[in-house]
Amino acid sequence: MKNILVAQSGGPTSAINATLAGVITCAYTSGRAGKVFGAIGGISGVLDEHFADLSEKIKNAEEMQLLCQTPSAALGSCRLKLTEESQYEKIVEILHRHQIGCLVYIGGNDSMDTVNKLSAYCTRHGIDDICIVGAPKTIDNDLMGTDHCPGFGSAAKYIANTFAELERDCSAYAAKSVTVVEVMGRDSGWLTGASALARQNGQKGPDLIYLCESVFDNEKFLSDIKERLQKQNSVLIAVSEGIKYPDGRYVSEAKGEKALDAFGHTYISGAAKVLENLIQNEIGCKVRSIELNLMQRCAGHLASDVDIQESKMLGIKACQAALNGENGKMAAIVRRNDDPYEVTYEIIPVFLAANKVKTVPDDFIDQSGHDVTEKMIHYLKPLIQGNAPVTYENGIVKHISLY
Repeated sequence: MKNILVAQSGGPTSAINATLAGVITCAYTSGRAGKVFGAIGGISGVLDEHFADLSEKIKNAEEMQLLCQTPSAALGSCRLKLTEESQYEKIVEILHRHQIGCLVYIGGNDSMDTVNKLSAYCTRHGIDDICIVGAPKTIDNDLMGTDHCPGFGSAAKYIANTFAELERDCSAYAAKSVTVVEVMGRDSGWLTGASALARQNGQKGPDLIYLCESVFDNEKFLSDIKERLQKQNSVLIAVSEGIKYPDGRYVSEAKGEKALDAFGHTYISGAAKVLENLIQNEIGCKVRSIELNLMQRCAGHLASDVDIQESKMLGIKACQAALNGENGKMAAIVRRNDDPYEVTYEIIPVFLAANKVKTVPDDFIDQSGHDVTEKMIHYLKPLIQGNAPVTYENGIVKHISLY
């Protein structure tokens, strides 16, 4: 029987371990798998041969549930770009040495690029006893080929609830004030748009929403705020961390920092702080900036049940595909119906997702440039439904450690 190796890569989410649980569940119940190994630290862990026998870590249903409610990457993560033929050769040698016939890689755009390149290497060299399959994840929801991404629904739920609570806090005072909240999203504004869900149940939510798909203009931004301040005391604003000026510069670059990660992406954060200074200088009212940062992707205590269940199903689907001998594929969600909400899980060629970015459609963005449309709300609403079961101990959410 084939041994299975599973690894996680890229930015963690609240649901990435549910996908891992799906892979393990499929392997345990298929009757076609030998050992299930986890690579510690993504593809770096594969190259370092740093494996954990997951059958020794997850032994019962209770531990499987703890894995599903544990945020971040339980196997550890990395951001390593494979660039040399020798790396592919070494990975294949290692997989053969451990009698691994299936590698399931859980990750986002760059991780699917790794799946694409590694599977293509196997095809070129006639290696037909190893199958590499991707399982999607990313809170950014920017992966092509799937209706939405595991981890996004839970992050959107956190964003929506956080904005609903912030609006209540900000509106408690009579003094004129502006609060700018920076939401993750380099090239796509899906998460920032999710702040509009705070308006459910008759609540006001954010007053202004700026996605990175729209060109950002300082003067228009200030004008929008002044218009709101004439009518109300408090203005709450959601901005994507990746908002850009007309010349393509990130707003956050006004800080003077510009570093690149292993995949050539600019590290971006701090747009809200730049805008705080702009408002302070040009309007002069009380202003504060909030950068939600890591909290939006690791708030497992507020995970969407829909997100957790779908993430697990995608892990199962990816593992099934690998066991069935499919190579260079990715598990994906296809939305079949909105009301009632229904999806199916399918297998697509991974090159459809590798290194591609799904941005928010124009008809999801209000023509004003500072809000979203009802079509966006209609798309988002099913993804945040239900509260995933959570076990507490001593008043704190209980987690599990795999290494």
